Amino acid sequence: MRTLIILAVLALLGSAPPRTAQSSPPVATAAVPDERPVLLVPHIVARYPHDRGAFTEGLIWSDGALYESVGMEGMSEVRRVRLADGKVLARARIPAAQFGEGLARWRDQLISLTWHDGIAHRWNARTLRGVGEAHYPGEGWGLTSDGDTLIESDGSATLKRIDARSFGVVGSMAVTVNGKPLDQLNELEMVNGALLANIWRTPYLVRIDPATGHVTAIVDLRAILAEVKPTNIDAVANGIAWDADRHRLFITGKLWPTVFEVTLDPS
Repeated sequence: MRTLIILAVLALLGSAPPRTAQSSPPVATAAVPDERPVLLVPHIVARYPHDRGAFTEGLIWSDGALYESVGMEGMSEVRRVRLADGKVLARARIPAAQFGEGLARWRDQLISLTWHDGIAHRWNARTLRGVGEAHYPGEGWGLTSDGDTLIESDGSATLKRIDARSFGVVGSMAVTVNGKPLDQLNELEMVNGALLANIWRTPYLVRIDPATGHVTAIVDLRAILAEVKPTNIDAVANGIAWDADRHRLFITGKLWPTVFEVTLDPS
């Protein structure tokens, strides 16, 4: 049964609905063949309130709080959010014409992307005051940091490695599942040396080996979606945050009323 579920998920991931994105140049994949990914399910440890009006595009845990990038033109901002009650403690507005996207911490800065504008905003992580901008080609979707570089998704099957100072591309990674390219990669988060990614408009996360780009696990969020009961087509799973100090994993979605603390267990 587990094998049938994995095959069904792979078929669904291979036919995810398109969202217009800049195409990326082909990238050579590693010679080592993909192994069939394992299936993981989230075990809910705790539930926390989440602003059901927040169109979540990026989520991180830093300095004892959640930081969240919220999208939609005219509503985009970066927030510091108290986990216990979902209260917004501080916010930084993104220009009204821009659509906020992924978010990452780099040193004493937060860096947030925009979807179509090619502008990355830099924020002081303590005050959320703007401290500069960077520019990049194409679309911005998800963003995370592995400590040395930023990793950016643009909706294609290629993740870019970005120098955080210059915002120049210093490398790339072709993401494959069972040897086939996997696109629609959205929100990103480094978790214990592996890369977790939301797949846009699907109830699944994937775990990616950052050394090879191979998908090593599929995380089935369908039970959580059943609890959330989204009524808006855009209220998809999107938002992954990792508390490295206490080994806590948080997930949420656009317009969701809840942030879930979960562990990922074998199916």
